[in-house]
Amino acid sequence: MTLNTTELSPTYDPTEAEDYWYPIWEKAGYFKPNLESNGEPYTIVIPPPNVTGSLHMGHALSYTLEDMLTRWRRMQGRQTLWLPGTDHAGIATQMVVERDLKEKKGKSRHDIGRHKFIDLVWDWKQAYGNRITKQLRVLGCSLDWSREHFTMDEQLSRAVREVFVRLYEEGLLYRAERLVNWCPRCHTALSDLEVEHDDEYQGELWSFAYPLFEDEGEIVVATTRPETMLGDTAVAVHPDDERYKSLIGKHLRHPLLGYKIPIIADAELVDPEFGTGAVKVTPAHDFNDFATGKRHNLDLFNIFDANAHILAEPDASANIKHQINYQAWAKFANKDRFAVRTQVKEALQKLGLERGTKAHVMPLGHCQRCETIVEPTLSVQWWVRTEPLAKPAIEAVQSGATRIIPENWAKTYYHWMENIQDWCVSRQLWWGHRIPAWYCLDCDNTRFDSDEPRFGAKANPIVAREQPNTCPRCGSARLVQDPDVLDTWFSSALWPFSTLGWPNNTKDLETFYPNSVMETGFDILFFWVARMMMMGCKFMGRPPFPMIYLHAMVRDKNGDKMSKTRGNVIDPLHLINGCNGEEVSKQFKKEYPDGFPAFGADALRFTLAALSQSGRDIKLSIERIDGYRAFANKIWNAARFALMRIDKTPKELSEIKDELMPADRFILSRLTSTAKTVDEALENYRFSDAAAAIYSFFWSEFCDWYIELIKARLIGDNQAEKDTAQATLVFILDNSLRLLHPIMPFITESIWQKLPLAKRTTESIMIAPYPNYNDLSAYANQAIEVEYQLVKNAIVGVRTIRSESNISPAKQLDAIFAVATTDNKVALEHHQKEITTLAKISQLSIVIGEPERPDQAAVKVYEDLQVIVPLKGVVDFADEAKRLQRSIDKTTAERDRIAKKLDNEGFLKNAPAEVVKKDRARVSELDEMIAKLEESLRRIKP
Repeated sequence: MTLNTTELSPTYDPTEAEDYWYPIWEKAGYFKPNLESNGEPYTIVIPPPNVTGSLHMGHALSYTLEDMLTRWRRMQGRQTLWLPGTDHAGIATQMVVERDLKEKKGKSRHDIGRHKFIDLVWDWKQAYGNRITKQLRVLGCSLDWSREHFTMDEQLSRAVREVFVRLYEEGLLYRAERLVNWCPRCHTALSDLEVEHDDEYQGELWSFAYPLFEDEGEIVVATTRPETMLGDTAVAVHPDDERYKSLIGKHLRHPLLGYKIPIIADAELVDPEFGTGAVKVTPAHDFNDFATGKRHNLDLFNIFDANAHILAEPDASANIKHQINYQAWAKFANKDRFAVRTQVKEALQKLGLERGTKAHVMPLGHCQRCETIVEPTLSVQWWVRTEPLAKPAIEAVQSGATRIIPENWAKTYYHWMENIQDWCVSRQLWWGHRIPAWYCLDCDNTRFDSDEPRFGAKANPIVAREQPNTCPRCGSARLVQDPDVLDTWFSSALWPFSTLGWPNNTKDLETFYPNSVMETGFDILFFWVARMMMMGCKFMGRPPFPMIYLHAMVRDKNGDKMSKTRGNVIDPLHLINGCNGEEVSKQFKKEYPDGFPAFGADALRFTLAALSQSGRDIKLSIERIDGYRAFANKIWNAARFALMRIDKTPKELSEIKDELMPADRFILSRLTSTAKTVDEALENYRFSDAAAAIYSFFWSEFCDWYIELIKARLIGDNQAEKDTAQATLVFILDNSLRLLHPIMPFITESIWQKLPLAKRTTESIMIAPYPNYNDLSAYANQAIEVEYQLVKNAIVGVRTIRSESNISPAKQLDAIFAVATTDNKVALEHHQKEITTLAKISQLSIVIGEPERPDQAAVKVYEDLQVIVPLKGVVDFADEAKRLQRSIDKTTAERDRIAKKLDNEGFLKNAPAEVVKKDRARVSELDEMIAKLEESLRRIKP
């Protein structure tokens, strides 16, 4: 790397800096851990984004926080590994390639066969699968790309097979027919995370009567899915419900199909206060009903095929089949579930059994990928027995071996893990880790054909790490591999150790396991984090990380969830690189009709860090991002000002530390305090506190105060004063840029490379030492900080009065400072020149005790200081009073107009919630303005 020592350009161009620096960092190998160092290992494995994905705001938050931690630890000298990778995303990737195949060649995957289709997926992955990794580079993520993994890599596939076989051999993985979430369009079982719930779905609670089988009478039940009554095998009532006690044990007659249905008592399923207090039970198509069926040994009556059409023939026990009216069944056979819903309702109406309907709000599950309504379905699948795996993972958190932040999520973790159900790990897809199980065509005669050979629940699989040549039972070579693949979460549960070389005992595994922290979203605490905990405890003998940090959700500025429907989605790449008006979401089109400017990665990263408070959702606004772009510009301009006034070879601070002036000692002490605050905040994952401390120091104390205090010295003739100012400036810029680097890597590198450092021990700021409080502690000076706080209050007090009284910034004022102690008086006198210069005071009087206040004077009161500015002769009170009154009247009129609107019930009822919220906020804002204006008017009156 060649050091560029020319001055900074007049304006900061984030795009230019980002395009320039990232390739240099990557080529230089700075992202790789220094395995030769003695530093303690520090590891983060990236939550692997889907290979089909693109960077969204949740990613931007997660990866910003992880990069902050990584850059910070790297600068501390740790052996730092941030390991990248992507997830094969079974169902999502298969859908993308299937759609592409259909659009380009008009074929389905079945037309070309499994092997050719898998080849197509790999081709697609090579061509398009690295899109999100390129976007991570745009964000500035310092990932060790030489260790990048993909969940379908051969080494990771080997780890998956090893885990599957070991779990099977220990009886922790089995094959059985149970209820699953089924997507009738994707034709696969779904994990809970792959099902999105519309909790406010406006459905219908439809009631009908079941007639008693032998006696007169009926029981009325209510259902949201009338079509499932074709598979009812019981009606349940509460055992203590007096209305039904005498009916328990009796039977009902299925009004359409004719078979007998028992009346059972079940306190777990039935709430006697809800509906009629009687519940239809369909064990093969409802999860609660399935559990009820297990408790009461009910028949499992499956009525749907893979498309959620009614089966051509009923799939029930012989007991029910013998009773079914097949002619009646034929009326529903092969029809879609929703068409059958209408048909069932009409049939029951004709029989006089309808008992009314009412609107009903209920949750409705949709397939995350294709949005089809999922159908609980009885299916033969592979399952992991999770309870034995969950116990060590629970104990790891209870013992403190693993800590969860925010801590309130530990309760959720315990609740999930203590009530965990067995995990369905098989998926009816082609893309994914093929299940390492084979069936013998000569032994397992329960085979039936669909797209591929499939086997019933009684088949006896041969589970092995590699494909067997012959059947161990009969010696036949006619073996067929299970057509299913494993749930994507199965392979990603191994991510913290499979990516480090397990099951081999690699150097990486020895060095970087357990990982140092898992940073991810709270929404996958159970689906992914808990599974990593279970697998890490099981196969590595200890949890995969000592710390789990769960970030909150990124919402829009009104606190609403970002969605395409609302039109409030913000693409992080649009914010970083800029975009045209056509790409802007509809919520922002009015304000940004021409699109977003290039705010830059640093501004977005700082925004996300500054808003990341533990346990609180982030309300992201464009205004905040623009504000932190202004912060970047402030840093750039301050550095440019300083570099233009610093010699090419300034003295080092260590050479002139005994000659430092009070302002120098003040800023050095504040730097020391800030370094301590930032370090402690990052240690405790208080990202917003770290950002706030750096922001306050850089913007306020360094730019607004220190630079202003030393301007005269930098351009003056006193060489000693100039030397100390220059040495301090370089030292402060060097250390504060290094403090800021983990959050804003690009601008800090751009400026740091220009600094005239006498001893530059590293070529890049990203491998320079992070400022350490212990190293800086010699500059800590609480007394000078207290002294300068008094000075700042004095200056701010005069400036505030000037602003509130509408006095020109250039006009010289008289002022009186009243203090309580001699020490404070001496301190103000010692800094009198700085105060009078920055506050533009022509005549200053500093007194001890309560002063005699002049008439028509403005006063600003602090705990240890009163600032008094006489206004007589400075302000035309009559004109100022008229001006203030006009402002009061105008502001009050606006306030009353909005308040009147908010008093209108019709407006409150019909206006969008965000409009009402905005108007209420505006009223509060106007009330504050009126109060300030009235106080200013009161102050100038004689």
